[in-house]
Amino acid sequence: MLAEARRSGCPTRSDLLSPRPVTSSFPAAWLKADPRALAFLPDRFRHRSARAEAVAQAATRTISPALLEVLRARNAHLAPSSARERNLELLARPGTVAVVTGQQMGLFLGPLFTLYKAAAAIVTARALQEETGRPCVPVFWLQTEDHDLPEVDHCFVANATGTPCRVALDHADAATSRVPIAHRQLGQGVLAALGTLRGEVGKEPQAEEHLSLLERAYRPEATLAQAFTEVLAAVFAEEGLVFLDPRDERLAPLAAPVHRLALRDAATLSSALARHVDALTQAGFSEQVHIRPGSPLCFYSPDGVDGARYRLDPAGPDTWSLVGHPRGATVTTRELMEWLEREPLRFTTSALLRPLLQDTWLPTAAYIGGPGEVSYFAQLAPLYAHAGLPMPLVIPRARFRVIDDRARRLLHKLGLTPDEAGMEREALLTRLATRDESHTYESAGALEARLFGPFAAVLDTLGESMSRLDPMLLDALKRTRGTVRAAVSRLAARYGRALALRDQVTTERVDRLRAMLVPEGAPQERVHGMAYYACRFGTRAFTRQVLEACVPFSGDLQDLTP
Repeated sequence: MLAEARRSGCPTRSDLLSPRPVTSSFPAAWLKADPRALAFLPDRFRHRSARAEAVAQAATRTISPALLEVLRARNAHLAPSSARERNLELLARPGTVAVVTGQQMGLFLGPLFTLYKAAAAIVTARALQEETGRPCVPVFWLQTEDHDLPEVDHCFVANATGTPCRVALDHADAATSRVPIAHRQLGQGVLAALGTLRGEVGKEPQAEEHLSLLERAYRPEATLAQAFTEVLAAVFAEEGLVFLDPRDERLAPLAAPVHRLALRDAATLSSALARHVDALTQAGFSEQVHIRPGSPLCFYSPDGVDGARYRLDPAGPDTWSLVGHPRGATVTTRELMEWLEREPLRFTTSALLRPLLQDTWLPTAAYIGGPGEVSYFAQLAPLYAHAGLPMPLVIPRARFRVIDDRARRLLHKLGLTPDEAGMEREALLTRLATRDESHTYESAGALEARLFGPFAAVLDTLGESMSRLDPMLLDALKRTRGTVRAAVSRLAARYGRALALRDQVTTERVDRLRAMLVPEGAPQERVHGMAYYACRFGTRAFTRQVLEACVPFSGDLQDLTP
């Protein structure tokens, strides 16, 4: 879903229309209860009365018998789970509500935050049930409609050295594929990926248990979605997590009314959403998903249900162009409506339409989302209002930083806290190099400013007098400024490197620690997959620790110390 925003490659309305610079991260501002953010997405999840209201409202809706039948049939093929069977029975009862989360089908479960999302949905469902007395069931929405294969065909595995190792499938057409993930088989490349994974973590104490689970699910003939679901269902069998795949052909007729709304009211909806985005950017936030003027919020697959999918753009009266189609194909509204009646599985949702489909099908009380999804919901109020459907509670997913024994030893040796380890690398090395010395060295940037700043100030004062004396002197002044600036920058860079490299052992320890906690400068949970931690501590033991550490209705980062 995040990929859909990036794929457009177009300037956003905030680039073109907002006179105010976009300066703030919406999810960060929302978590801090910034009034600007709360105007677009209230933080109802923080308030018990609002949570109770959302649950009561969701409890007035029921799941259709057709959807229940598909859910029972699909979940029956997963790892045996009496808890899942009980949850499916509960969903059939009036008054039961759902706590939903979802994710793309990352290889070997993708980044750690997939596990954290599912755990947060389970813990949140328990908390809401305890608060309200109404049955709450955790549901995982499998985002099988997405087609961005390069986002899901790999994972990163932490190894004994702490360096993330990329493990990937080998699909030659990955960059150009437009086929929904639901229809992509793993292929023979998955055997090589499993071999690489075993080579990286196969010697860990609990490796055989976890690797055997992956090897049973990730077979060449299986799809990415099938393997992903099989593993995640086994991981959360005791909790009874229920799985919903929107690409099931039996569900396509149930999705048709949502796609019909998106096609019929495309112009009205895009205008309303664009106005909402304008207000969002005026408040200082960027849009997460670009609104294409007049375009419906769905994709269409002209060559069949397992064929490439394309966005639709207006191309004339009742005519649509297929964005990115190699032959520049078009389709009429009449043809689209006929196919929607005849073969509705040809239609798939965009990032903005998916929540509406989800909440049309399910009695959703709450959605557990990451930063990107929080930003989606900040744009969605006009769509829900147009459909006459209340928005669910939006609750930030659990956030964790795993600090294992290796990381703890390095933190102790370096005398750092986990937060300090996330500092910018050069600044951290400089601090470590100078903190125990009588003489404190300034940073390379400070030295450069101290050397060049006074010189530049003098040149600025000379400029006017030089131009009166001889205008040609201004060119000489500019050249001198550039020459001196370059020389000072080179000196400062050498000075900075000397500071950073004075203690090679410290440098190596810092790099190993950062690879464990902030790989490539990113949050650990967005890079590392589950495999290393499951192989080291045990699949169930690690999952249980995540579940026990989840704090419902909180987006705070927490440390796990297995």
